[in-house]
Amino acid sequence: MATAIARSAFRSALRGGRRAPASKRTFASSAGHDDAYETAKWEKITYAGIITCSVLGFINLSKGHHHDEEPPLYPYLHIRNKEFPWGPDGLFERKHH
Repeated sequence: MATAIARSAFRSALRGGRRAPASKRTFASSAGHDDAYETAKWEKITYAGIITCSVLGFINLSKGHHHDEEPPLYPYLHIRNKEFPWGPDGLFERKHH
């Protein structure tokens, strides 16, 4: 053990007293966690969310929906004081003749 310490000191002196670079700093978010594990976890969560939303959307869109009654016909919505040049009906209305 003493020879290992002496050898380390000798190598350090040969390098000009420079020390080895400090170890890489780790941030708190990655401390103790495997990045590949986290990536795989969120990938699974994303796929589960896509499937869940797709199934719920399919169920909601496949159900029948309620149709309200026809709204009352208000006479003031189709007031025509002057004849149109193309005839008595509106331009894009169906002809009832």
